[in-house]
Parts: sequence; structure tokens; C-alpha cells
Amino acid sequence: MGCSEALFSMGERPWEVEGFGTAVAEAGISDLMHHLLELCELSLDMGLLPHTNAGVLSDEHLKALSPYNASMGLMLETTAHVDAHAESPGKKPEARLDFIEQAGRLKVPLTTGILVGIGESWEDRRASLRAIADLHHTFGHIQEVIIQPFDPKPGTPMAEAKRPEDSELLQAVALARAILPEEVAVQVPPNLMDPLPFVQAGASDLGGISPLTPDWINPDRPWPDLEDLRRKLLGYRLRERLAVYPRYVQKGWYGCKTGAAVASLAGVDGLRRKEYL
Repeated sequence: MGCSEALFSMGERPWEVEGFGTAVAEAGISDLMHHLLELCELSLDMGLLPHTNAGVLSDEHLKALSPYNASMGLMLETTAHVDAHAESPGKKPEARLDFIEQAGRLKVPLTTGILVGIGESWEDRRASLRAIADLHHTFGHIQEVIIQPFDPKPGTPMAEAKRPEDSELLQAVALARAILPEEVAVQVPPNLMDPLPFVQAGASDLGGISPLTPDWINPDRPWPDLEDLRRKLLGYRLRERLAVYPRYVQKGWYGCKTGAAVASLAGVDGLRRKEYL
């Protein structure tokens, strides 16, 4: 179907959720991290570049996974201590910033971002974007920063929360573009917003869309197809990138086990060799 990436994601510390251990044992999985490594290896065998976003990992797990990933991800969400994160120890800003720093020390190309609408202020958003920019200035490893609107889900503690207005999100995109280094892309999810005004405000990346799977984080928000995106972004040219950005392809900043797959997929400009767009 033309895919080049396998995205692996999971919630924060799922092994702490009641019943999780039983569920994975019944699936024949003895260790979740070992299983994730096996899946990354399987993806590479299929010619797909793994990109893992598995929450805050220990240094040991990050070092084990990074050779098998073209890039990795962790949403900072916010540097503020907000009520929405009160029951999520893995979402403490200090822990997430430490993870992003450790990824930088290991030269892991990283996707991160802020979540808009979880009780943070505008100054919190500025502080979050500045923290990301500072880490990139030090380590040079931030590929892109996602401006993600909080999308309330039924049956969750914040089910009645209000989704941020597009005007607020547009300001957040413009703020990100003003604060972040020019080489760091600002990304918006095209299944959660009309991309055109956000591209005009400074976004330059739409993330990954899948012809095969839903957005498992927002399963009620279907992906747009390519023709739909072309219509919405008339006057702009869509180019397909890999899970690892061109400058990191050229630097060799990708997992050492992913080299053959990167070489087969990347053109001389570091973008996808065979264009499907």
C-alpha cells in the first residue's frame, strides 16, 4: 500500500494498569520491551522504518530500542503541572524533559509537541516551546513539534472539557514557528483540523497518514486521503518524507539497525525515494 513506517505507541506505563499483566501473558508475551524489540525487527524485515512512542522509558530501554528505530517520539505536552496529569506520573514535565534530553545525548531524532487545551496558560505554552527549543539548541535532535489539540473522549475524566477553538490553535502554531529554530518543523494533524490555515500560519508538516489503520489515539477522526489533502492545500506541493527527516538521513542519525531500510527508501535529498504523491 506504499507505507514506509511502522508506528508503535502505547499509553503511559501500561504495565501498571490492573489486568495488563494477565492480558499480555495470555497473548504469549513475557516481556513488553522484548516484544517491542521483536516487532521493530519484524518491521525492518518488511522494509518498514520503526518509530516508537512508548511514553517515558528508562535509559536502559531507550538505549535498547534506539538502534532499531529510525526516529522516536514523546509528546512533552506541557512544562506546567496541570490537574489533567495528576494521576499520570509519567507525564511529570521533569520526567519528559529528562527523556527528551537523553534522546538528544544518544542522537535519536525525536518528534515531540505540546497539547493545547489541558488547563495550561499561554505562558505555559511559551515556556514549553522554549524548553524544546533549548534542548534542540543543545543536542540538535528535534525533528518536529506537533501542535495537538486536546480532543475530549467519552468515558474519560475530561470528557466534558472544551476542545480548543481553531483561532487558539492558529495562535499556538504561529507562536511555535516564532520560538522554534527554523529547521524544526511545526506539525499539525490533518485529521483534527483543516490544514490550510495552519500551513499559512507556519506549519510545514502533516505527520503520517495511513491507508490501512485508523488514528488509534483519535479513532473517531478518520485520516484524510491524499486527494482530499491536495484539494485542501491547493497551491502547495506535498512531498513524502520518511520517519527520519532528511538532515538526519544525511548525518546518519538513525538507529544503526535501520541503515539498510533507510538506504533503500531515501533518495539523494533524504526524502522518500519513490514518490506516491
